[in-house]
Amino acid sequence: MAGHTDNEIIIAGPMDLVWDMTNDVESWPTLFSEYAATDILERRGPTVRFRLTMHPDADGNQWSWVSERTPDPATRTVRAHRVEPGWFKYMNLFWEYTQVPDAVRMRWVQDFEMRPDAPVSDKQMTKRLNDNTVIQMNRIRQLVEEAAERQSPTPA
Repeated sequence: MAGHTDNEIIIAGPMDLVWDMTNDVESWPTLFSEYAATDILERRGPTVRFRLTMHPDADGNQWSWVSERTPDPATRTVRAHRVEPGWFKYMNLFWEYTQVPDAVRMRWVQDFEMRPDAPVSDKQMTKRLNDNTVIQMNRIRQLVEEAAERQSPTPA
């Protein structure tokens, strides 16, 4: 059995701002509350290979892995995968941005399978990812909407 998550959020802001802020991998330690650092390892055209490092967990472990991400501004989609999957057999991600009235719907789909020796099952990881995605998406929405408000012209 493999794991699958599909989550979305509506962000009140212009598409270009939502796209630019959420695809600026270098800024992810500010945008996401869980990441301590991002290190860009390589750029090939639109594809970026990078190392993500999380803040230490309750046991002091600081998890880190390498991912690769390819944004497509023409379709407003992103395909990504973990190059160093760690406890995952594989982890593939798909981000989709859709214009809705006065806002953008940002959707994240994650497909994965845990290794047999992983400390959690596919079902447990699905729950963890779904729970954390809500937290991260709400944080991102708040930060992007604050940026959008700062960019808006002030009425006279």
